[in-house]
Amino acid sequence: MNPTGSHSALGVPYSPSTLNARGAVKPEELSGLGISYVRVIWVDLTCIVRCRVLPLQFFLKTMESSRPGLALAMAVLGLVELKLVDGVPPAGEWFYVIDPSTLRVCPYEEGMAFVMGYFQYKVPVSVNGSLSLQADLCPRTILKRVVESAKRNASVEFLVGFEIEFILLKSTDPIGGLSQHVYSGCSGLMAGSAESRILRDICDSLIKGGIEVTMYHPEAASGQYEIVTGPLPPLQASDALIYARETIFNVAYKHDYRATFAPRISLDAPGSGAHTHISIHSTNGQRKPDDRLASFEESFLAGILKHAKAIPAISMPLPMSYARMQDGIHAGGTYICWGIDNREVPIRLTNLTSPMSRNFEIRFVDGTANPYLALAMILGAGARGVTESEKPAIKDLSDVAAAEMTPEKRVAMGITEQFPLSWEAAREELAKDSFAESILGKAVVDRFLAVHALLAKSLESEGDEGKKATKLVKFF
Repeated sequence: MNPTGSHSALGVPYSPSTLNARGAVKPEELSGLGISYVRVIWVDLTCIVRCRVLPLQFFLKTMESSRPGLALAMAVLGLVELKLVDGVPPAGEWFYVIDPSTLRVCPYEEGMAFVMGYFQYKVPVSVNGSLSLQADLCPRTILKRVVESAKRNASVEFLVGFEIEFILLKSTDPIGGLSQHVYSGCSGLMAGSAESRILRDICDSLIKGGIEVTMYHPEAASGQYEIVTGPLPPLQASDALIYARETIFNVAYKHDYRATFAPRISLDAPGSGAHTHISIHSTNGQRKPDDRLASFEESFLAGILKHAKAIPAISMPLPMSYARMQDGIHAGGTYICWGIDNREVPIRLTNLTSPMSRNFEIRFVDGTANPYLALAMILGAGARGVTESEKPAIKDLSDVAAAEMTPEKRVAMGITEQFPLSWEAAREELAKDSFAESILGKAVVDRFLAVHALLAKSLESEGDEGKKATKLVKFF
């Protein structure tokens, strides 16, 4: 028997050709579905989800216009609490163009629907000598551009799924977890318990809203749970993630609890991540071997490893993010490396011998990251590796944590660098790597650094650690 043949194939096979966003409805269907209001949603650079709520009749009138959308103050992409970052004027407006492919019902709130869009200029502006409506600060536009570039220049496309970790809190001041349980312990989901009802209600809402849920279970910290969603193309996956987080927030609130995606609210308990699973697929007919990575998969991995030091400022954007990503706590560790089925590396390769379910788990992402920008950086790095036919200089680390090796053994494996170990160091790496600007644009990098500096200052102003944690969970 061939040990790498079909008998050893693992996981559910997925393909970009057979997947797309599910659950989207058409505007003309809303009335028949009992919808009375539509939340027009956007995600700012600090990953705060904001909205305008339109009555259905006005929403339908808007959708009949030649350019459906609404005006938003330009300040919304430079705002932290009620403060604007330097250089962002209070005047001026974006035009937020509604993307009807994102329209979904919200089963957790009677009569409510959800839709997203793209930031654009009201009138065309000159960009590199030609006129354009596209706003350079729009996160969804940036990710869409990266995905299109990868398909055009590297002949690859992607599927993305997320592990959504969160903690259900009884109180936020002081911080109080909902339940005491062990990792994946059935005691965390006892029949009739509040946590079991909340998780069931969340997943029922997601499934009714068209989001594929593959599993849920208790995680390691008090009150901590994880919901895993199925793969989608990158833009649709990010949209689904925002929809899922809003569902989690709202269902928890209906049960008189607060859900938080904060990366770590106590140094005495594990943190919460947003582990991101990415499969890469050739568009020019290259096959994936069933016993090793294809050359384009190797190059994708090499590209991420090459630019790994610049990514955390985007994918782990707050000071507390670096309290989660440490060695020895099953969070991925601090050394830049990868390994097969090793949860103590930042890039875990899963299902090596199953080409149609094989994927890379990127563990250095948390729930405070804007998913569009984080994915743009990760996919942009990987796609550049494919375009340049990069090969990984780091060997597979499948049986040990890099932190447990001697320096000599790490060097022998090609492991020579660590991620930035602090928020300040991560920001320095982002600012000095020209790759980040080539993917996101200088305007986004500059604005991103500015709004997160203001946000971090606000979070750090609270004094004692308990008050900081309370403010953190009120944001995220």
